Amino acid sequence: MPAKKMRIEVFDSEGNKYSIAFEGQVTRDKALRILDLVELLGGVSNSEANSNINFLSAENSKYDRIRVLIQKYFPVAWFSSKEVQEVYEREFKEPISLSTVATYLLRMANKGLLTKAGTSNRLKYRVAPGIPNPPLKQQIP
Repeated sequence: MPAKKMRIEVFDSEGNKYSIAFEGQVTRDKALRILDLVELLGGVSNSEANSNINFLSAENSKYDRIRVLIQKYFPVAWFSSKEVQEVYEREFKEPISLSTVATYLLRMANKGLLTKAGTSNRLKYRVAPGIPNPPLKQQIP
Protein backbone atom coordinates (compact mmCIF):
# COMPACT_ATOMS: atom_id res chain seq x y z
CA MET A 1 0.00 0.00 0.00
CA PRO A 2 1.44 3.43 -0.90
CA ALA A 3 2.37 5.86 1.84
CA LYS A 4 -0.25 8.45 2.77
CA LYS A 5 0.67 12.11 2.89
CA MET A 6 -0.60 14.91 5.07
CA ARG A 7 0.49 18.54 4.87
CA ILE A 8 -0.63 21.40 7.10
CA GLU A 9 0.29 25.07 6.78
CA VAL A 10 -0.28 27.49 9.65
CA PHE A 11 0.24 31.24 9.89
CA ASP A 12 0.80 32.75 13.31
CA SER A 13 -0.22 36.23 14.48
CA GLU A 14 3.13 37.67 13.30
CA GLY A 15 2.67 36.37 9.75
CA ASN A 16 5.18 33.52 10.07
CA LYS A 17 4.32 30.44 8.04
CA TYR A 18 4.78 26.94 9.44
CA SER A 19 4.58 23.94 7.12
CA ILE A 20 4.19 20.48 8.58
CA ALA A 21 4.44 17.49 6.27
CA PHE A 22 3.87 13.90 7.28
CA GLU A 23 4.39 10.86 5.06
CA GLY A 24 3.75 7.29 6.07
CA GLN A 25 0.98 5.45 7.81
CA VAL A 26 -1.39 8.21 8.92
CA THR A 27 -3.48 7.19 11.92
CA ARG A 28 -6.01 9.15 13.90
CA ASP A 29 -3.61 9.34 16.86
CA LYS A 30 -0.81 10.76 14.70
CA ALA A 31 -3.17 13.28 13.10
CA LEU A 32 -4.35 14.42 16.55
CA ARG A 33 -0.74 14.90 17.66
CA ILE A 34 -0.08 17.07 14.60
CA LEU A 35 -3.21 19.12 15.31
CA ASP A 36 -2.01 19.62 18.90
CA LEU A 37 1.26 20.94 17.47
CA VAL A 38 -0.65 23.28 15.16
CA GLU A 39 -2.54 24.65 18.15
CA LEU A 40 0.75 25.22 20.01
CA LEU A 41 2.12 27.12 17.00
CA GLY A 42 -0.84 29.46 17.08
CA GLY A 43 -3.23 27.87 14.61
CA VAL A 44 -6.16 29.09 16.69
CA SER A 45 -5.57 32.00 19.00
CA ASN A 46 -7.48 32.48 22.25
CA SER A 47 -9.00 35.69 20.93
CA GLU A 48 -10.37 33.83 17.88
CA ALA A 49 -11.70 31.04 20.05
CA ASN A 50 -13.33 33.53 22.41
CA SER A 51 -14.81 35.66 19.63
CA ASN A 52 -17.64 33.18 19.09
CA ILE A 53 -18.47 33.30 22.80
CA ASN A 54 -18.41 37.10 22.89
CA PHE A 55 -21.24 37.69 20.45
CA LEU A 56 -23.51 34.99 21.85
CA SER A 57 -26.41 36.52 23.71
CA ALA A 58 -29.97 35.77 24.71
CA GLU A 59 -30.91 35.93 21.01
CA ASN A 60 -28.77 32.87 20.29
CA SER A 61 -30.27 29.51 21.16
CA LYS A 62 -28.85 27.13 23.72
CA TYR A 63 -28.18 24.78 20.80
CA ASP A 64 -25.92 27.41 19.16
CA ARG A 65 -24.19 28.12 22.46
CA ILE A 66 -23.46 24.43 22.99
CA ARG A 67 -22.13 24.09 19.45
CA VAL A 68 -19.73 27.00 20.02
CA LEU A 69 -18.55 25.53 23.32
CA ILE A 70 -17.84 22.23 21.61
CA GLN A 71 -15.80 24.05 18.95
CA LYS A 72 -13.82 25.87 21.62
CA TYR A 73 -13.25 23.21 24.29
CA PHE A 74 -13.56 19.88 22.50
CA PRO A 75 -12.41 20.35 18.88
CA VAL A 76 -10.73 16.92 18.64
CA ALA A 77 -11.35 15.19 21.98
CA TRP A 78 -14.10 12.87 23.17
CA PHE A 79 -16.48 14.46 25.70
CA SER A 80 -19.58 13.64 27.69
CA SER A 81 -22.82 15.56 28.12
CA LYS A 82 -21.83 16.21 31.76
CA GLU A 83 -18.58 17.88 30.64
CA VAL A 84 -20.49 20.10 28.21
CA GLN A 85 -22.97 21.00 30.96
CA GLU A 86 -20.13 22.06 33.28
CA VAL A 87 -18.48 24.20 30.59
CA TYR A 88 -21.82 25.80 29.62
CA GLU A 89 -22.62 26.77 33.22
CA ARG A 90 -19.11 28.13 33.76
CA GLU A 91 -19.07 30.19 30.53
CA PHE A 92 -22.60 31.57 30.58
CA LYS A 93 -23.17 31.72 34.35
CA GLU A 94 -26.60 30.13 33.99
CA PRO A 95 -27.86 26.62 34.71
CA ILE A 96 -28.74 24.10 32.01
CA SER A 97 -30.17 20.67 32.69
CA LEU A 98 -28.18 17.60 31.79
CA SER A 99 -31.14 16.24 29.83
CA THR A 100 -31.20 19.41 27.68
CA VAL A 101 -27.49 19.06 26.89
CA ALA A 102 -27.90 15.34 26.13
CA THR A 103 -30.82 16.09 23.80
CA TYR A 104 -28.87 18.70 21.85
CA LEU A 105 -25.81 16.45 21.57
CA LEU A 106 -27.98 13.60 20.28
CA ARG A 107 -29.54 15.94 17.69
CA MET A 108 -26.06 17.05 16.56
CA ALA A 109 -25.03 13.38 16.28
CA ASN A 110 -28.16 12.57 14.27
CA LYS A 111 -27.32 15.45 11.89
CA GLY A 112 -23.82 14.02 11.43
CA LEU A 113 -22.05 16.89 13.22
CA LEU A 114 -20.89 14.65 16.06
CA THR A 115 -19.79 11.03 16.36
CA LYS A 116 -21.06 9.10 19.37
CA ALA A 117 -19.78 5.96 21.04
CA GLY A 118 -20.48 3.97 24.16
CA THR A 119 -23.49 2.58 25.96
CA SER A 120 -26.62 4.63 26.55
CA ASN A 121 -25.60 5.61 30.08
CA ARG A 122 -21.96 6.33 29.14
CA LEU A 123 -22.19 8.07 25.77
CA LYS A 124 -19.16 9.98 24.55
CA TYR A 125 -19.20 12.40 21.64
CA ARG A 126 -16.62 13.91 19.32
CA VAL A 127 -16.78 16.36 16.44
CA ALA A 128 -17.23 14.33 13.26
CA PRO A 129 -14.10 14.36 11.08
CA GLY A 130 -14.29 16.50 7.97
CA ILE A 131 -17.39 18.39 9.08
CA PRO A 132 -16.89 22.16 9.05
CA ASN A 133 -18.81 24.01 11.72
CA PRO A 134 -21.47 26.24 10.18
CA PRO A 135 -21.24 29.90 11.13
CA LEU A 136 -23.52 31.33 13.76
CA LYS A 137 -25.96 34.14 13.15
CA GLN A 138 -24.10 37.27 14.19
CA GLN A 139 -25.92 40.23 15.63
CA ILE A 140 -26.03 43.39 13.59
CA PRO A 141 -25.54 46.50 15.76
